[in-house]
Amino acid sequence: MYSHVTLGTNDWAAVKPFWAAVMDALSIPVMFEYDSGIAYGEATGPKLFIGPPFDGQPATNGNGTHVAFIADSRAKVDAFYAAAMANGGSDEGPPGPRPHYHKNYYGAYVRDPDGNKIQAVCHRAEG
Repeated sequence: MYSHVTLGTNDWAAVKPFWAAVMDALSIPVMFEYDSGIAYGEATGPKLFIGPPFDGQPATNGNGTHVAFIADSRAKVDAFYAAAMANGGSDEGPPGPRPHYHKNYYGAYVRDPDGNKIQAVCHRAEG
């Protein structure tokens, strides 16, 4: 459904370790990097861009907005959360089942150092 998502940052150098750790935990590849940001994903698939806003104004995050990344295992959701917490992220909901979404839903929510709310979710049954 989506081509790409862009999240703003006010200091790419400061948040780079966070994004490197959480994307590595989810096995999401770097597409390209530039001086003030990065693109993750595949050229012909979904992508995530992180960088300063194109209009030159400070980056802000939206209340009620978040981006969820698909994890192919519950262990990767756990690794995503651990990587986020170890690299300047803040907790918005630790890894665990969310059966009110569906019986196999397993997710974790964090905020990056810029305040963007992100999530990793696995839709597979345990094991």
